[in-house]
Amino acid sequence: MDEPVLQSLLSGASVMTAGRGEVLFLQGEPADAFFVVLEGWIKVYRVTPGGDEAVVGIFTDGQNFAEAAAFIDGAYPASGEAVTESRIARIPARHLKKRMAENPEIGLAMLASTSRHLHLLIRQIEQLKAHTGAQRVAEFLSSLTRVESGACMLALPYDKTLIAARLGMKPESLSRAFHRLKGQGVEIKNNVALIDDIERLRNFVDQERAEVIRSGKRG
Repeated sequence: MDEPVLQSLLSGASVMTAGRGEVLFLQGEPADAFFVVLEGWIKVYRVTPGGDEAVVGIFTDGQNFAEAAAFIDGAYPASGEAVTESRIARIPARHLKKRMAENPEIGLAMLASTSRHLHLLIRQIEQLKAHTGAQRVAEFLSSLTRVESGACMLALPYDKTLIAARLGMKPESLSRAFHRLKGQGVEIKNNVALIDDIERLRNFVDQERAEVIRSGKRG
């Protein structure tokens, strides 16, 4: 959005802080606002009928969430919780709609944002259906850096239990995937990933994908 339009939208925002584990909203509550992460990590999750937690998305600096629910005056379809100490901008749904009526550019930006979220969910489903555990972890690690080649060191943004949930894996499956990636030059030390060559890791993802396709054809 143009700067004046953005400022008009943000004029109704309030900045809030949230401690680790603090709930921002619960599944089923009226969606009276949407949020932008200023600092930290936020998870959005649903609770299954069996009581398990299914992570829908994890958001960090500059990313927004819950805008679609706020726009339609619906209920939050999932719950939001701070994974780390966080600062979040909260924009009331009433203010959003008022500004949208004044400037259609905001509505177009919201449509683009919703489309991006949809494509992300489709990609997550693809990963769950067609990617091996090691491939999912390799893609996750690759997504954390802009380095194109050579060695790099990555700080894992949140704990391994949440990483496993985000990737649709059990914690023990995540451990096995990390172990397998040692052969690709990846070493995990506490909350840090040491990668010998990020390009090699990305090539491994492509090789895994090709192997999955070949296995499917043989099956």
